[in-house]
Amino acid sequence: MTLSAMTHIGHVALTVADLPRALRFYTEIAGMQLREHTHEGATLGTATRPLLTLTELPGARPKPQRATGLYHFAILVPSRAALGRSLAALAAGRYPLGGASDHGVSEALYLSDPDGNGIEIYRDRPRDAWPMRGGELAMVTDPLDLQALVDDRDGDGVELDAATTIGHVHLHVADIVAAQHFYCDALGFDLMQRFGNQAAFVSAGGYHHHVGLNTWAGVGAPPPPPGSAGLRHYTIELPDAAALAAAETRMLDAGAIAETLADGRLWRDPSHNGLRLTIG
Repeated sequence: MTLSAMTHIGHVALTVADLPRALRFYTEIAGMQLREHTHEGATLGTATRPLLTLTELPGARPKPQRATGLYHFAILVPSRAALGRSLAALAAGRYPLGGASDHGVSEALYLSDPDGNGIEIYRDRPRDAWPMRGGELAMVTDPLDLQALVDDRDGDGVELDAATTIGHVHLHVADIVAAQHFYCDALGFDLMQRFGNQAAFVSAGGYHHHVGLNTWAGVGAPPPPPGSAGLRHYTIELPDAAALAAAETRMLDAGAIAETLADGRLWRDPSHNGLRLTIG
């Protein structure tokens, strides 16, 4: 049984080493609004929804290069004009890009926060323009014309559009086959595209991907050591209680590991990446 087409990514929770430093980055550079601030952490997002939860662990170190965990989380802006505005804001703040690509399905900017957490800011092309090969999705990695993107911006300013969401998460995993079994056979995503034993992209409702999986940190890579900055968990939002119950039943029947918390379950994929299933 596959997940409902209404399934989507909700928000991302990260551990950071220095909360004030992280807040400056996410508000002044990434364009998020501070929604809640406590001694231990903060929630940020847009005027209409939370996107990110930060928990401070003083002295936390970036996760090792050879470790599972977050490759990037992806901030989905509603238009090319909005993406151009984000690029202009990054340039005005002199914040370095890690890369920029045209994936056929989307146009994307890549950067990292001060703790080394990967971030993608992207906009989708219409589905009828997505590249296909033999009836299957065929994402690509082509150069992106940054000047043309800036020229198409819808004004200046750093703040994200209210319609911005978390479009997907991309994870380092230890084994593609085990990860695909977990996310597709147990959880219920559909496989959209696979690159041998190096990467796979899964989604609900025919989206290009809600979760990306790769072994670029090394096949058999271990989880990050305790005390690392990085991914705590991300949420997958389901449309209703029946969909949530069905997904959790499939996960339990498949032997998936979950920790029961006061407000629900925290699941772990085979590479120890954390996720939560919620009702959106």
